[in-house]
Amino acid sequence: MTAQTVQQGDLVTVIGLEVHVQLETDTKIFCGCSTEPTDEPNENVCPVCLGLPGSLPVLNEGAVEAAVKIGKAIDADIPEETRFHRKNYYYPDLPKNFQITQYDEPICQAGELEIAVEGQRRTVAIERAHLEEDPGSLQHVGGGGGIDSAEYTLVDYNRAGTPLMEIVTAPDFRSPGEVRAFLAELEEVLEYLGVFDADRDGSLRIDANLSIIPAAEIDGDDTDEIDTAVLESANRTEVKNISSHKGAEKALAYEETRQKNAIQRGRAVEQETRHWDESRGITVSMRSKEEEKDYRYFEESDLPPLRVSGWKDEIEIPELPSARRERFQDEYGLSEEAASKLTSTKQVADFYEDVAGEFDPDLAATWVADNLLGELNYRDIEITEIEGRLEEITRLVELVAEDEITAKNARETVLRSMLDDGNAPDEIVEAEGLGKTGEDEVERAVVEAIDENPDAVDDYESGDEGAINFLVGQVMQKTGGSADPGDVNQLLRAELDG
Repeated sequence: MTAQTVQQGDLVTVIGLEVHVQLETDTKIFCGCSTEPTDEPNENVCPVCLGLPGSLPVLNEGAVEAAVKIGKAIDADIPEETRFHRKNYYYPDLPKNFQITQYDEPICQAGELEIAVEGQRRTVAIERAHLEEDPGSLQHVGGGGGIDSAEYTLVDYNRAGTPLMEIVTAPDFRSPGEVRAFLAELEEVLEYLGVFDADRDGSLRIDANLSIIPAAEIDGDDTDEIDTAVLESANRTEVKNISSHKGAEKALAYEETRQKNAIQRGRAVEQETRHWDESRGITVSMRSKEEEKDYRYFEESDLPPLRVSGWKDEIEIPELPSARRERFQDEYGLSEEAASKLTSTKQVADFYEDVAGEFDPDLAATWVADNLLGELNYRDIEITEIEGRLEEITRLVELVAEDEITAKNARETVLRSMLDDGNAPDEIVEAEGLGKTGEDEVERAVVEAIDENPDAVDDYESGDEGAINFLVGQVMQKTGGSADPGDVNQLLRAELDG
């Protein structure tokens, strides 16, 4: 790299991902131990997942079905026969000293996933997705809890053997923001498939490979297409221990800056594996980066070849987020932004369709996408946590649709009380006296407001439109907020202009 290149700042960031997804099954991938989370360490273990001599693995059919669903969702090739290998390395959380995984014959090959980046749709290539077993988990104790500063480390094998799907992308990302967009889309797809629980601790973990390449080494102006030889010659840094979309963006932004600073100071970027220390917001060097040959792969002799012939046609998958977004726009006339909010999870999308089936789709969109999700996000609550009360939310929308209460009272009083106190909408309306004020009472309040505020009336007649808002406020105050502001505005104008 020349000094001129560095001074020009012509550096291109290249990122590829290895996303480890815990599959939602009742038992582990090669034994009958439960995958249910437990606070008791080393409770859900047996000779198989502890790697004791003489124990033999038996493949979990549910994990294979989940893998096929993922393959169909990412439009991957699913070969009729695949097999497992042993990946050999020593680490305290790996009780067998090898990991049962898939090597050169993965269950899913050559897939893709479309994402939106700054309003533009683009496709990320997925090179492979394969089944494997999860290692155990380590807990670093003392010294701030960092991997490089802990006083000692505890190991828990409850997680060992949990079925994992490792999804490996091509080096198609050019910024940390693109990575975050991809992970969000991928998580949505996995949740729609019903093979993944985002609330489970450690359910999605990311290893990211990042290189900084001089633009001068790229043929042409298209940085999306980079020659393989250029990528192989660049020193690639692997960042591990990333566990969220936001964490991935922060970790890679830090690593991108660290490498660019090193290059601009004339220092070499080492090919290594680094640990993302989320508490400190930095990456820490762990070891030199292993190569494929370091793992000494060989076939797993205790498992026969896996044949999934016909499974791709037999196993069905639901309508995926991207297709549902497009349908919501076409069928319900929603904006792209509203459709994206309403398909963020399958539960939200299903609930919206239930409400839109009974009421105006725009009213349903406002209540589900803006009012309900806004209040839930403020309280850090997922829609799944109020699943048993969704009929009450529908009833609240009905009260608004039938003009029994104002939208303002429904949104600011009833909905908030429902979420905070657990009361039903009709109970709140009755207790707070929020039923809509009768027409005669509103008309009386309009006359009183005009009589009591001659200055505001003069201002309105002089062309000051702001005066009408003041008068509306006076009427709303007299009616206890139970009148409809739009109706009040019309009644005031009719009285003043008559």
